[in-house]
Amino acid sequence: MTEPLPEDWTRALCVVAHPDDLEYGMAGAIAKWTSAGKDVTYLLVTRGEHGIDSMDPDECARVREAEERASARVVGVDTVEFLDGHTDGLIEYGTALRRDLALAIRRHRPEALMSINFRESWGGPSFNMADHRNVGLALLDAARDAGNRWLFSEPLDGPEPWSGVRLVAFSSSPSSTHYVDIGAHLDDGVASLREHAAYIEGLGDPDFDADAFLRGSARATGAQVGCEHAVLFEVFQL
Repeated sequence: MTEPLPEDWTRALCVVAHPDDLEYGMAGAIAKWTSAGKDVTYLLVTRGEHGIDSMDPDECARVREAEERASARVVGVDTVEFLDGHTDGLIEYGTALRRDLALAIRRHRPEALMSINFRESWGGPSFNMADHRNVGLALLDAARDAGNRWLFSEPLDGPEPWSGVRLVAFSSSPSSTHYVDIGAHLDDGVASLREHAAYIEGLGDPDFDADAFLRGSARATGAQVGCEHAVLFEVFQL
């Protein structure tokens, strides 16, 4: 049975591979949380530099970073960080990624970690891309790594270990276990996605409508769980 996602936490770190990952559904939930006074921070593993075919990667990185920062402001998020050393489209699961994520968790000391679906499929015959799969798996491992002082202990003046992560939640998973009612904040989520104008244009689909896409998805999910508009999450308790 799908249950409401626990919201008895005060700090969350949202970790995804690319600018726009959070905006295809989760941003409405983020707007709900920040409006309730929760502290939410974004951490992007890449700048999405290979996401627009017609744009030079360096320029693309600048454009997409700016779009993500603007998108975050729409839903009440002030802190947006980007990792270095990981390449859009070629993110590798391994100790380097686990280290970067564990150190970020130690710095921000969240009680909740949020990301997007890391399963192989989005449901049916679809196949999820490697960046999403690798970031999600590394995030689950990094949530534990962050609390072990003997892992990633350099630099010596680095942040103290943090074992305070209580849950890790992945939106839009085909194995979802929980939901968030975003009825009062769906418009914020739509406005947040619209900030990714260059990326959406680069997709080459002139018929894409952010409002119709998000509203239709949230309405269908809400019908499943008994509210008007909702977003699904797969939740792991630590």
